[in-house]
Amino acid sequence: MGTQQPSTPGKRWPNLMPLFVGLVVVAEIAFLGRLDVVKNVATVHHWASTFHFPSTSVALEDSFASVSSSSHGAVEDDGGEYSRCEDWLEREDTIRYSRDFTTYPIIVSGAENQDWSTCSVGCKFGSVAKRVPDATFKLPQQPSTAVVHRSMESSKYYIENNINVARRRGYNILMTTSLSSDVPVGYFSWAEYDIMAPIQPKNETALAAAFISNCVAHNFRLQALEMLEKLGIKIDSYGVCHQNRDGKVDKVEALKRYKFSFAFENSNEEDYVTEKFFQSLVAGAIPVVVGAPNIQDFAPSPGSVLHIKELDDVESVAKTMKFLATNPDAFNKSVSWKYDGPSDAFKALVDMAAVHSSCRLCIFLATKIREKEEMALQFQKRPCKCTTRSGTVYHLYVRERGRFHMESIFLRSGRLTLRELESAVLSKFQSVNHTPLWKKERPESLRGDNLKIYRIYPVGLTQRQALYSFRFDTDADLGKHVESNPCAKFEVIFV
Repeated sequence: MGTQQPSTPGKRWPNLMPLFVGLVVVAEIAFLGRLDVVKNVATVHHWASTFHFPSTSVALEDSFASVSSSSHGAVEDDGGEYSRCEDWLEREDTIRYSRDFTTYPIIVSGAENQDWSTCSVGCKFGSVAKRVPDATFKLPQQPSTAVVHRSMESSKYYIENNINVARRRGYNILMTTSLSSDVPVGYFSWAEYDIMAPIQPKNETALAAAFISNCVAHNFRLQALEMLEKLGIKIDSYGVCHQNRDGKVDKVEALKRYKFSFAFENSNEEDYVTEKFFQSLVAGAIPVVVGAPNIQDFAPSPGSVLHIKELDDVESVAKTMKFLATNPDAFNKSVSWKYDGPSDAFKALVDMAAVHSSCRLCIFLATKIREKEEMALQFQKRPCKCTTRSGTVYHLYVRERGRFHMESIFLRSGRLTLRELESAVLSKFQSVNHTPLWKKERPESLRGDNLKIYRIYPVGLTQRQALYSFRFDTDADLGKHVESNPCAKFEVIFV
């Protein structure tokens, strides 16, 4: 028998080479399987060429390589994988837009020259040399210029203020009292009205005061006034219509002496709520309203407003007025919001005016410009989510209503719920010590110290939808929205 010679190292390598190659292939497949946004390595390099920031796929591969696996091949997640996904998405989803609104602000022509330096996006009203305006209040000089219609009058008197009519007449952007318009311009404002002014003694013998000067209004307000008088409601009338008191008075100071104020508008139109109503609130007089059919949306608290929807309501309203006038506890309950603070719904409505409507117009225009650019191929190829064997991380964006800049937040597939969305938004804004826009506008007693979320809704909704009609009914609804809107954008209203 011959002696067997030991194998040399040079002969072992050919035998081990297939195993080594196999391990490399398995490792690469495992990495690519972790990211559902990557079909192959060539795709990753293609993203790098289309984004303005270098691709981080190699760095991400290295980071995932350090994550240990169990004997069953499942990733043991201690939060590290999710954190790396978030870092990767933050970089890969970041794309430079073609227009910097600081250098090239929104230009609105056809209005008085003004530089809205406090606006969260560059915003100038007037003309700028060699610049085509983004919008105008006059006839446009360029097809690319949007036409804006702005008015605070009722569409019952000015038909062009009706949203559908205005659209048909070629207006691209509407600014009216309607919360369904693109940029609402309501009469409400913390700065304009001292809504939380203390209540003064109600020492007038008449129950209510009226200031009505248009005696041919497009509703039944004068009929309602006459019916209330016949039902025994004593009224001091300071206006031209049914006048029995000298009208040369300070309106709000006069109203402070009455338990009730007739906030009778000249037309009954949704969201058309004028100074008549808000002056009543300042005075601490219970508003008796003929006007907007949705006036309760504007009430500072339940039971704080009496509404005459139609003439058949006059008798019951008269009875309620007499009851409240003779029962101090019941009356005080109706105006208790003056002491306890108004509802969150009321604060969310009035807070809108903390940002001037001209600035909100510029934000609206800048947002539309960004949305149009995001239809480009490079934006469509953003990953917006990162999937590993532990789950999927979704990249979302959020901003406070009235601001332009977006903040990043992330939700995980196992926690894609409404509660987690609210938690992520709150955590993000708390982490940057965010100060709500209304902080300096509200009366000091209503400012508070903590952030509280009132609504979160997709960017692009009207304020009527955002405040009153839109809701994600279930967690599944939120999930569908996030899946069908990559890098979904939201707005938040703090109260």
